[in-house]
Amino acid sequence: MTAITEVREEIALIDREIVELIHRRVALAEKVLRTKQKEGIQINDGAQNRVVLERATDAATERNLDTSSIKEIFQILICMNIERQHELSGEGNLP
Repeated sequence: MTAITEVREEIALIDREIVELIHRRVALAEKVLRTKQKEGIQINDGAQNRVVLERATDAATERNLDTSSIKEIFQILICMNIERQHELSGEGNLP
């Protein structure tokens, strides 16, 4: 096995871990939705979205990562959860 193959296998493992973490994050959408419904919070909670983005960009800064890219990734994650919550509430377009 070549050195590049070993590194690529390590990257592939990390990629699978990332997908699993995204799955776990999206799976929490139902719990979040139920809590929002009980507390009268809209599905798209702009204040919380800003908290998540700030938390992510702060973590990126601490690790010397490109904050713009991290912000884009987390905006996608937020959208995925919002879409899932709409779907669970019967308002979504997803299957």
